[in-house]
Amino acid sequence: MKQLFERLEALFAVTDFKQRRTDLAFLHIPKDYAEMLIRHLRDHEGFSHLVFFTAVDYIEDGIFRLIYMLHNYATKDTLGVYVDLSRAEPVMTSIHPLWEQAALYQRELKEMFGIDFPGSPGVDEDFLLEGWDEIPPMRREFDTRAYAEKTFFPRVGREKTDPRAHMQAQLYPDEGEK
Repeated sequence: MKQLFERLEALFAVTDFKQRRTDLAFLHIPKDYAEMLIRHLRDHEGFSHLVFFTAVDYIEDGIFRLIYMLHNYATKDTLGVYVDLSRAEPVMTSIHPLWEQAALYQRELKEMFGIDFPGSPGVDEDFLLEGWDEIPPMRREFDTRAYAEKTFFPRVGREKTDPRAHMQAQLYPDEGEK
């Protein structure tokens, strides 16, 4: 994998190479080079399988980190490609021309994080959250508790219990709470 990084480093603005195992490594690439690098990995380095594609919200740093996981069946290597996007303007080049299934991941990321992939098929159609018009729910500033309290009515008979005390009472009913 180190030789792969050296080849990629010479061609692209690759940084932060981290090898986690002999068959698993991660690298970081600027947004403007990501699609070219991913295409190169598929067409010239044998990473023919898009394992998955997701995002992480680093609200403190003001970024979303896209993570593309690619697999090479010949070498049995898996490579994670990190791309950072500004939270203020989360727009990324679509990779659906490389792998058709990427369009589905991109629809999900648009709906759940608000990351746009212009030109991706169906990216603006509802995916899971039909009629959703609030902040994307996977963004860290989304307040799940406030949303649940606003949306769902309280049910009679519901009470909050401390899980530790509840299990103590269930497992040792004769000893009482400690």
